[in-house]
Amino acid sequence: MIFEPHEYQKFCIQKILDTKKVGIWQDMGLGKTVTTLTAVRELKYDRFEVRRVLVIAPKKVAEGTWSREKEKWEHTKILRVSRVLGSQTKRIRALNTPADIYIINRENVCWLVDYYRNDWPFDMVVVDESSSFKSHSAKRFKALAGVSGKIDRLVELTGTPSPNGLDDLWSQVFLLDGGERLGRRYTHFRERYFEPGRRGADGMVYDYKAKQGSEESILERISDICISMKSEDYLQLPDLTYHEIPVVLDAKAEKAYQELERMMVLQLPEEEEISVTSAAALSNKLLQLANGALYDDDRKVHEIHGCKLDAFLELIESLQGKPALVFYNFQHDKARLLEALAKTKLRVRELKHPQDEDDWNQGQIDILLAHPASAAYGLNLQQGGNHVIWFGLTWNYELYTQANKRLHRQGQTQKVIIHHLVCAGTRDEDVMQALQRKDDVQNWVMESLKARIRAIKEEMRS
Repeated sequence: MIFEPHEYQKFCIQKILDTKKVGIWQDMGLGKTVTTLTAVRELKYDRFEVRRVLVIAPKKVAEGTWSREKEKWEHTKILRVSRVLGSQTKRIRALNTPADIYIINRENVCWLVDYYRNDWPFDMVVVDESSSFKSHSAKRFKALAGVSGKIDRLVELTGTPSPNGLDDLWSQVFLLDGGERLGRRYTHFRERYFEPGRRGADGMVYDYKAKQGSEESILERISDICISMKSEDYLQLPDLTYHEIPVVLDAKAEKAYQELERMMVLQLPEEEEISVTSAAALSNKLLQLANGALYDDDRKVHEIHGCKLDAFLELIESLQGKPALVFYNFQHDKARLLEALAKTKLRVRELKHPQDEDDWNQGQIDILLAHPASAAYGLNLQQGGNHVIWFGLTWNYELYTQANKRLHRQGQTQKVIIHHLVCAGTRDEDVMQALQRKDDVQNWVMESLKARIRAIKEEMRS
């Protein structure tokens, strides 16, 4: 695919090229990854200014997003990627594999710094979701700060640099400039821009609140190295953005998926006689497994893997408190989502009653779970948020579009972003292609299934 950047993407690419250490604070789904990859390609192959690039990302993003994105665009296919994931042996092997970009999950940053010690080899580092480095006392921040002097170029990507307040900015900006703009010590930064808030009976300060004018002063100081994509003075953003998030199955889950697919294909008649009912049954089973669980013949649920659920939780974390309307496909999806979200501090609700609609629009719900069939028509949810997440995908194009219109409708004041969690190598990918075709979806379901059956049978014969 040929990349034709929007004006705001051109601006960000040039900013990365011109500014050695820069923060691109841009909403999710607006192309941060391809923007950064485009800049890396130019720096590596046109300007010869970087040799080895390190990308630090949440685990599921590290597993799939960057590799998939670079393969999507013609101009970035030249970039060689090595994923530094898995066991220590696998990580070391990946580090010693010739590549342009090395991708590691943020939990292994301390290990990586310790592994190289004084021989840090990466002259450019990209921190995907830099808000995960917002704590000045965290080990991962201290580890990366310890090698910052050996990093020539640094790019920080996030949509929410200060999810809990302005004090979240200090550590992220420190990684960019070593304390030049906001101070070399966090305590000095806090004394300058904040004042004590609540105190206990013993006089202990429980929290701090920003002094009047602090926000304007801080943003002015960092404006030359941090670009906020919420500043629409120079940006022309689409009012509806589709964001596909690839999810990589682990080895056990991938094996389970392939075994189920082969078993069900063997049970089918010859492809000329495949009925719509048979096709739907097979597709539903495979979509269930891609989501992580299966019903047996007695409607009992068997959980197979948590790969998509982990990716979902990372996505929720990256939204940093922004409300999301989440669509699920199967009842066991809903049950697993509720169980996982119960461990967070988020306000979670199922969409059941008119009061749920009202509470969502009044900002009293963080995560609203809904099935597309029950939320496709009539509901006005545009006042409660601008993020839609499809945990479980649907073949029904009408339900899909109508469900998205719950947020993308008159009265919505923000850009609506539709996130899709898509398991690589599974029926999820066929669903996404069908939805992108918009018409003749039923025929596409059958044709894609027949193609898959032929491939499996040829593989079994060889």
